[in-house]
Amino acid sequence: MKDLGESKILGMEISRDWSIGKLWPSQENYVFKMLKRFNMAEEKSVTTPLAGHFRLSSSQCPSSQGEEDEMSQVPYVSAVGSLMYAMVCTRPDLAYTVSTVSRFMPNLSNIGTAR
Repeated sequence: MKDLGESKILGMEISRDWSIGKLWPSQENYVFKMLKRFNMAEEKSVTTPLAGHFRLSSSQCPSSQGEEDEMSQVPYVSAVGSLMYAMVCTRPDLAYTVSTVSRFMPNLSNIGTAR
């Protein structure tokens, strides 16, 4: 085998520290591209992706036809799928968040009715 230094595998960057014998997978570039794609590159970062007390409710549902039309223009399914890829590969801390929001993917107007 040959040491190629830092490498990429399936879009993940792999960093190594031979002195302590550890590997670190990272998808930093993937996450930055995803944030740009969904116009969130300038948003403030948080340490907890979704607080445990957070609940989706019917008050967050679109209440008019205009709001429903606006909501249908946002690629929620693509965003959740992109988060899911990051979650599976390098970000298990996103699991709760992704599972919570993905429950509402079949019908986004039913926020608050799914349990």
